[in-house]
Amino acid sequence: MPGPIYKRFRTRIVDIGGVPMGGNFPVRVQSMTNTSTLDTEATVKQSIRMIEAGCEYVRISVPGIKEAENLKRIRAKLRKEGFDTPVIADVHFNPAIAELAARIVEKVRINPGNYIDKKGRQTDPSYWMNEANYTRDLEIISERLSPLLKICRENGTAIRIGVNHGSLSERIRTRYGDTPKGMVESALEFARICGHHGFGKLVLSLKASNTRIMIQSNRLLAKEMKAVGMDYPLHLGVTEAGAGEDGRLKSAIGIGSLLADGIGDTIRVSITEDPEFEIPVAYGILQATGTRITRTEFISCPSCARTLFNIQEAVENVKSSTSHLKGLKIAIMGCIVNGPGEMADADYGYVGGARGKVILYKGQEAVRKNIPESNAVEELIKLIKENGDWTEPVDA
Repeated sequence: MPGPIYKRFRTRIVDIGGVPMGGNFPVRVQSMTNTSTLDTEATVKQSIRMIEAGCEYVRISVPGIKEAENLKRIRAKLRKEGFDTPVIADVHFNPAIAELAARIVEKVRINPGNYIDKKGRQTDPSYWMNEANYTRDLEIISERLSPLLKICRENGTAIRIGVNHGSLSERIRTRYGDTPKGMVESALEFARICGHHGFGKLVLSLKASNTRIMIQSNRLLAKEMKAVGMDYPLHLGVTEAGAGEDGRLKSAIGIGSLLADGIGDTIRVSITEDPEFEIPVAYGILQATGTRITRTEFISCPSCARTLFNIQEAVENVKSSTSHLKGLKIAIMGCIVNGPGEMADADYGYVGGARGKVILYKGQEAVRKNIPESNAVEELIKLIKENGDWTEPVDA
């Protein structure tokens, strides 16, 4: 028998403040505050809204030393309010900021493209094509990264090496251009340096606002890691995806395509809205790709001339009665021509059999036939109860 179509890229387990990612753990959902990090009260309140929406890691932007120092107050306030969600510091330019934050929070994100101060650095392409110059630059990065790795090791802090398509270093752009290959090499350079220092509590990410580049880059990264025996968890996201439907569609395409490949251990949906609104989109993508089932999934056909009952009304009736059930897949199909085949992996089926009549399925077996449409939902509920899959609604 052939194996399953879906096979997750197995990565190492990285524990982040008691919420591990990778391995067989669920794909984690995270988001990022957009308040001033110096405003403790506003940042804590927004973090709580994110957590209550389902956010499993709270990421906070840390542009300066003062913001890094205030992480201690923010984290302490969250803990006082009863929230133990891990906090991640998002650091870009200054190693000193990352080193301070790493003593306070559970994870630090750094960007290889701008982690080291660019002041006075070479921008002449011919300089970076020289192998000695290229090697020396990596040695400088290794020296500058070493203190952070020591602090993280001492404090049990994880690191995300977060590459952005729009901020690749001159060294990388000279050799590879603004390409998926360049993004992969940018991440692997830092991963190799971390490995050289014996530090492996890493998460990698390759983000772009262009979904094709984002998808191609992550597929290539997974391939390259497999080839060299690396197994770091991967963080997925389409950066600057936009707002409203545009942002949701781009995120679904970019993140969803990779999850369908079995790639990805944590995701962040980046939309131009309050961050708590990102969380339902993330869980929707996880549900749609079958990666993490958190609610009932409904399959329904668009209907056609063969449909002999009001399928739109039937869908609403079935949903309103069963949407509180977790982890079930229920199909509502208009007719028996294509219905049974298209709903082959559903747990239960509600299928039109004749005018005003419904056939109920358990798996692929038709178990109740010629049920009047008027009481078909009630009979479906009975069937679910008989098979032990029913739970009462919380507010019942």
